Amino acid sequence: MISVTKPFLPPQAEYEKYLSGIWKRQWLTNSGPLGSELEMKLKAHLEVKHLLYVTNGTIALQMAIKALELKGEIITTPFSFVATTSSIVWEGCSPVFVDIDPNSLNIDPSRIEAAITENTSAILATHVYGNPCDVEAIEKIAQRHDLKVIYDGAHAFGVRINGKSIFDYGDISTCSLHATKLYHSIEGGLIMTKDPVLLKKLAYIRNFGFNGPEAFAELGINGKNSEFHAAMGLANFGYIEAIHQHRKALTERYDTMLRNLRASKPEWHGNASLNYAYYPLIFENSEQMLNSLAKLQGNGIFPRRYFYPSLATTLPYVEAKTMEITDDIASRILCLPLYFDLTSEEVDLIARLLLRVQNN
Repeated sequence: MISVTKPFLPPQAEYEKYLSGIWKRQWLTNSGPLGSELEMKLKAHLEVKHLLYVTNGTIALQMAIKALELKGEIITTPFSFVATTSSIVWEGCSPVFVDIDPNSLNIDPSRIEAAITENTSAILATHVYGNPCDVEAIEKIAQRHDLKVIYDGAHAFGVRINGKSIFDYGDISTCSLHATKLYHSIEGGLIMTKDPVLLKKLAYIRNFGFNGPEAFAELGINGKNSEFHAAMGLANFGYIEAIHQHRKALTERYDTMLRNLRASKPEWHGNASLNYAYYPLIFENSEQMLNSLAKLQGNGIFPRRYFYPSLATTLPYVEAKTMEITDDIASRILCLPLYFDLTSEEVDLIARLLLRVQNN
């Protein structure tokens, strides 16, 4: 079976070296030395000013909303993983969906201002598949209307734009280190900001709001992560470049093999690097996509319809709303398998099956 993704695992012995230290120290969680080491390494690797390692990417979004003290309406995208919208609702705010750009598949900045009301407090945008949003346009809109900006960078690990980290944009940026991501710590998330005051507030929030053993500074949550998860992050850290290069090679193989397929890829930001987190294809119509999906599944290959259906139409806790472009794209997009253990031969097989559907 070939699934859409498969977690990278380092040599077991390398992970066990970290475990032996955990057993000796008996420090299992609560900002232990491995968690602190991982934070410092990731901060340097990603070239960001401030970074916190947290439980997961969803908690990171919820902490961001809480730390910025957002109320009322938050403008967001309907084309993302459910956590983007559910975090807004969980924190007592109302998501206001704005349709996406048909080329980048990110939120369309030209549509944002029409959605702003006196109740709007922020914009929460996703870098879909790691492809950067139009951060310059969003920043200008936010400044004109005195709005906060959060970027859901769950897919964007390692991406650079205009010569600096994609996580350097917005009031707060977040990332997921879930097992399905190109770099992971089994479960985990990152929250990043340039503001030292905001960082301090987020650090309090991550640890129940504690300000010393008997005092509290903020309303907090348990957003910490364990030493076991940090150990996996550290064990995987040395393989970031190898993972990147292999995924790049597989992506280029797909590009070559599928050059005659009647399908397109999202248009990547012109000033940004690629991290090869996903391989999405936009088919000409939903019938072609569904036939291709059935063909692959019939041969033991399981791609995913990321992201289908639109969040604006499917969530029982959000009023349904038609989004013309999102609904169209969601009906005909398919993410093909892409992971470290995937072979060139398997890529060739997938490509041949897709071309066979087209040529029948």
